[in-house]
Amino acid sequence: MHSLKKAGSDVLVIGGGIIGLVTAWRAARRGLRTVLADPSPGGGAAQVAAGMLAAVTELHYGEETLLGLNLASAARYPEFAAELAEASGGLDIGYRACGTLAVALDADDRLHLRELHALQRRCGLDSEWLTGRECRRLEPLLAPGVRGGLRVDGDHQVDPRRLAAALLAACERAGVAIHRASAERLLVTADRAAGARLDDGTELRADQVVLAAGSLSGRLAGVPPEVAAPVRPVKGQVLRLTVPPAYAPFLSRTVRAVVRGSHVYLVPRENGELVVGATSEELGWDTTVTAGGVYELLRDAHELVPGITELPLTETRAGLRPGSPDNAPLLGPTDLPGLHLATGHYRNGVLLTPVTGDVMAELLTTGELPEAARPFTPRRFAQARQESYA
Repeated sequence: MHSLKKAGSDVLVIGGGIIGLVTAWRAARRGLRTVLADPSPGGGAAQVAAGMLAAVTELHYGEETLLGLNLASAARYPEFAAELAEASGGLDIGYRACGTLAVALDADDRLHLRELHALQRRCGLDSEWLTGRECRRLEPLLAPGVRGGLRVDGDHQVDPRRLAAALLAACERAGVAIHRASAERLLVTADRAAGARLDDGTELRADQVVLAAGSLSGRLAGVPPEVAAPVRPVKGQVLRLTVPPAYAPFLSRTVRAVVRGSHVYLVPRENGELVVGATSEELGWDTTVTAGGVYELLRDAHELVPGITELPLTETRAGLRPGSPDNAPLLGPTDLPGLHLATGHYRNGVLLTPVTGDVMAELLTTGELPEAARPFTPRRFAQARQESYA
């Protein structure tokens, strides 16, 4: 079969999840002729994700640099949501400034939360320690055994499915050409990324290529090994329940906890949906929903909010987060001219959507990676590889 060559564009984005879509939309808005390749744009991990914008409550030790990027992106969300609503023809992404409550169920969890609170304060973050009684006053359905918690009013939420739909509509309205096929091989001409061949035989030529295929980013043929994206799939199982009107309001804000060492969160949507997640499993490309995964999530959620077992269970899903070696994103140029990465966002893809779009558009139009993204250049791993060989 002869391949069909398409006239060149300025930018080819490989991958149509939320990161690929926001990159394509922002590039097109800057006047670049932009093409996107994905068999089902708007799909991917965003269809499973809960959509917590939890820069403060998800702070981990050793991730203080990432915190700066997370906070910058969280701060952009209100304006981003309004701009995207206009650009998509009025689609709402379900942005809610409802706040988050992280609670402890036993003495060990309480100690862990106290340490997190101390770290948050050292980083200048706004979080308030509450007693168990104060937690239950905020959320009356919490278990009586709750020992204390952290109230973080600045951690918000969006609905990632609505976010993906709005970004897809915004791309189409901005003139992004969307090819509903998979990129099979990177095309390299004269030691420069020059486009991609799709699995339907089409060849798309472009001056610059952005690889934004989430956990699949490391599997594209034709990418030289020394610039391949070091991302791996990390499985997450998530449940969706429905809060019948008789039970409303069930929860007024996102509630999260560590139960016996496992993270669990409950994210209430305005439409009555309650998202419960998420497992974290290093199982390669497996996306099976397992009885064990569902059981553990329901068991932990029930310890937190006993009334949850009365709710109808409406959906179970598993998705793959793109994890990098240091759990931070890969943003910017590789050592192959013309090839850029926007992947490896791990559990922060939804949170980092606004800042990623801005960073990649700036890079694609000016050739310069903005200051905020420089700690996350893909070259940090290439340097580490060279040093290990030295």
